[in-house]
Amino acid sequence: MRAGVRELGEREWRARAAAHRARMERWTLPHRERRSRREAHPVEDFLFTYYSLRPQHLEQWQPGPGIRLLGDTRELAERPGHRADGDGLVLDPALLPERLRRTAGFVHGLVAGTAARPGRFGCFGLHEWAMVYRTDRPRHDAVPLRLGSAGTDAVVESMPVSCTHHDAFRFFTPAARPLNRLQPTREDQVALEQPGCLHATMDLYKWAYKLLPATPAELLGDCFALAAEVRELDMRASPYDLTAHGYEPVRIETPEGRAEYARAQQSFAGRAAPLRVRLLDLCGQLL
Repeated sequence: MRAGVRELGEREWRARAAAHRARMERWTLPHRERRSRREAHPVEDFLFTYYSLRPQHLEQWQPGPGIRLLGDTRELAERPGHRADGDGLVLDPALLPERLRRTAGFVHGLVAGTAARPGRFGCFGLHEWAMVYRTDRPRHDAVPLRLGSAGTDAVVESMPVSCTHHDAFRFFTPAARPLNRLQPTREDQVALEQPGCLHATMDLYKWAYKLLPATPAELLGDCFALAAEVRELDMRASPYDLTAHGYEPVRIETPEGRAEYARAQQSFAGRAAPLRVRLLDLCGQLL
């Protein structure tokens, strides 16, 4: 076995593949069941609609670089970037499409820049409130606003709005956009993203799947699982009343709710840090 390459026997890698699928089915099976009933979920659907990876691809196990698979690998052999290596199969980054290397370069710059900045923990999730500010067409129109339209608008007007994430800011209503301290654009995304942002943490899942088929399934699964937890906080702190779906609100209109939100934000930032390290390592192997 070559230095830096780990061998996995067929029994071991098949067990890993089965464990990854079972882990992801916690989310993919309920999503499929809801979709078959044409039933929407205001919290969990986001992971499959805003993010574009299909459930079957989320469930699919990938070894990633530095792994040599032994045994019957025919089901994996046709995937891009994989080649025979003696009696085994490896992912060869040199065989991956050029677009994947370009993506790895972008992801490396974005994730490294985000990791290098201090986290900001004073936004209190107002981005979701700003998305329904002074509008009669909220994004989740099947879910009531917890404080009503006037109460929601009053909360937005009572606190500074300081969203740093372009892909959240672009959904602000026209009336809310001037209230934000920053006006994030796609062009300054690399310069602005910071590790306290819930959306930047959820997006680690996006950057992980953008690097498929090179991303190890365990890294993809860890990023997805964290994104699922972050999404729950994101919506519990939102202006929507989700008690009918089993979610108690984080009442960011109160000092206690803001403190609860900031503590959770700090915890997620800490848990995201090692995922950023793993993503950076993967990008380095692809460049």
